[in-house]
This record gives sequence, structure tokens and C-alpha cells, in this order.
Amino acid sequence: MAQLLVADPTPSFARELSALLSRFGDQVQWVASGADAVSWMTGGEVDLVLLDEQLDGGRPFLALNSGVIRGPRPPVILLTSPRGLDGLIEAAHQGCVRSIIKPYHAREVVLVIHAMLRAHRRIVCLGGGTGLYTLLLGLKRLPGVHVTSVVGMSDDGGSSGRIREAFGVLPPGDVRRSLVALSSAPALMNDVLQYRFQGAKELAGHPMGNLLLTAVAHVTGSMAEAVRAISDLLNVQGVVLPVTTTLNTLVAEFEDGTVVKGEHAIDVPEGRDPRLKIRRIWQEPEADANPDALAAILGADVITIGPGDLFTSVLATLSVKEVSRAVRASRARTVVVANLMTKPGETSGFTVADHLREIVRYLGEDALDDVLVSNTPLSRDAVAQYARKDQEPVRLDEPETIAAVTRAALTARDIGSEEELVRHHSAKLASAMAALLGLNPSDSPL
Repeated sequence: MAQLLVADPTPSFARELSALLSRFGDQVQWVASGADAVSWMTGGEVDLVLLDEQLDGGRPFLALNSGVIRGPRPPVILLTSPRGLDGLIEAAHQGCVRSIIKPYHAREVVLVIHAMLRAHRRIVCLGGGTGLYTLLLGLKRLPGVHVTSVVGMSDDGGSSGRIREAFGVLPPGDVRRSLVALSSAPALMNDVLQYRFQGAKELAGHPMGNLLLTAVAHVTGSMAEAVRAISDLLNVQGVVLPVTTTLNTLVAEFEDGTVVKGEHAIDVPEGRDPRLKIRRIWQEPEADANPDALAAILGADVITIGPGDLFTSVLATLSVKEVSRAVRASRARTVVVANLMTKPGETSGFTVADHLREIVRYLGEDALDDVLVSNTPLSRDAVAQYARKDQEPVRLDEPETIAAVTRAALTARDIGSEEELVRHHSAKLASAMAALLGLNPSDSPL
């Protein structure tokens, strides 16, 4: 049983929170001033403080930072209306371990509170596509973690592209994958969401989950709220957040000066040399980051970058305004999960160092702490099969070459698999992450 303190000018949130937490046996105390909050905190009986930004006339930190409190104080979460990154960073500098953006979502608030109370590792995963799905599927199996997926919104191909063009909503494909990866719903429900319609011209190729997310987005008013609603239905063990809530187009300039618009056109090198390198990517119009995503990044213990298509998934997410700065401002341990294979049109001939060089460039500085690479041996048949598609294993450079790019520590583990395709293995990846983060090896899924 935990004792929570809500410092808020009005008691409504405290009442709602008390009702949400009553089944866990946690108790909620409400106070209406900073002075009363300090009195409770100096008593040493408070496990967590939720501080509203309107406390004391909009000066919530005045009493808490007055020097009255002696010794360690309980963790403080700021309850705030949407604010820019500067405001979120200021809250962190004032001593808040996390900001929760209004309007609140009950399940997400409870998950964040329990992660704090139980000292769970707060892991934020950046990216999209199959790589992010595989990582989330593995991390979900680890005990003592709270996972947030910050999903790129640049997909404009396939079902997502057709839905985006027809209905003017954010592309649902990558958020659908993250929802399924973190779901604890019955397997049949997940299979239904992943089911792709066949035959009928209008529905052919659409996964059921994409259509459901689109329908709920129209009912709730946004894709972000649709993701929250479906998360409730699937009892998602974590949080899924679109990196932006605005429609944008990914644009790439290649080394010959050619400019290509659209994630799918960048991803599939039709009509151009697939070995041509990308000089830079950006969003048109400039994409504003989802405030919830920025708050999660700043409040993370661990941030993962990749695996996934380097430019159209990983760097597309980092190219959203303020995301890179949030990663740099976070005190989290930042881990890059390196790709296994190169990709024509994006990373032909790229080594691990080449991937890292681009990530560091889009971050704006070397903010990396760890790089996890695969040492899984691949068969000659698999390598030959991929060579026919102009792909090859991502080669690991000499240590001095890596060191010239990043100060991050390099860890090689058996994290790949070779079945129909060469891909990361979710359970192996989870085991490697557990070892890297110092989680109990006996709790690892392998």
C-alpha cells in the first residue's frame, strides 16, 4: 500500500485518482497549497507527489524548493497542460521525475504511477516498422519495466497510405503493430487486428486493425485518442504514442541532388540507383512533436533507438521537431540496437559506424551510451539469398572506427534469427537488453 499526495487547487483529480487506485489499496491525500504539501512531505509518510501546475497561483515549485524540506524527498510528478519542450525541461530541472500532460488518460496515469512506486525501469522505444515491433514484443516479457513506444508517423505506403489519402488521418500501420506487440489481450484478438482482407477490391490488403483505428479516430477526433482507446481494449502493457499528431510528408535529398517525397518512394528505389546515398531527410511541413512523447522521453530511464529502416523509420522519428533535443536533454541511458542487414535505397554498403554516424548527426551530438550489435552467425545460403536482393549483413567496424563516431560502449550478443528472413529474435533481444540493463538474469525470458 502506497501513500500518494495530490497538491492541486481543486480536489477533482484527487478524487478520480483515489477511485482508480482503491483496488490496489493505495491511499490518496489531497492538499490545496504548497505549504500543506511540504508539511506532508516533511512527515516522511508520502511515497509519491502529484503536483498541479496551477498550485499557488501557477508557482507550484515555490514551496517545494524553498529549502524547508530536509533530506530526500519523494518523487514528484508534474500535472501540466500541453507545454513546449522548454517548459518540460524546466520542470525536470525543478526536480520533477516525470510530467503528465492534461487531459489525463486513466490507464496511462495508473501505469506511470505504478512504475514510479515499484521503481520499474521506464523504457522509451523510438522508431517504427517491424524492428520496433520485435523489440517491444521482447521487452514486454521482462519484469520490472514500463515500456512506452514512440511511433513514427511517416508511413504513406500500402494500407496506411491508402487510409491516409482517403480519410486524412495519421497512418495507422506502425501504431497497430506496437499495440499488438504490447497487448495482453487473447491471441485471437491480436490475430484479428493483424488480419489482412483478401479479394474484395476496396478492402484488399487492409489489416483489420488499421480500419478499426481509423474508425475510432473519427469517433474520438484524433488518431492519438484512438490509440488510447484501443490500448484500453487490448489491455496494453505499456503506452503507445504517435511521435506527432499532425500529417506530414517525409522528404529526402540524395547525394546527386534528387529530391524524393514520401516514405514509400524513399524506401523503394524505383527509377534510381539503389546504391545512391541519402544526403538528408526532413518533414514537410515541419512536424511538431506530440507533448506526451516529449514528456515520456524526458522522464525515461532508458531510451532505445532502432532497430528499423535507418532513414524512413529511425531518423524519420528523430527528424520530428524537438525529439532529438528531448533525447539530448533526458538523463536516460540511450541504447542503439543496430540493424542486421543493409537496405537498397537507404543503407547500401553501410557498416555499423555508418549507421551510428547518421544517428549522431540527427541527434545533434553524441548522446549515445550503448550500441547493441548482433554476432549471430548467418548461413551462406541466407547471405547469398540477400545478396541477390543487393543486401548484405551490416559489417561491424574496427573499435577505433566506432570510437571516432561515438563514445558509446559496444556490446555484441546473439540477437538474430534466420528463418524465412534474417531478423532480430524478440526473446534473444529481450535477454540481451536484460543483461545490458542489469536486470535479474533469472527473470530473463530465455
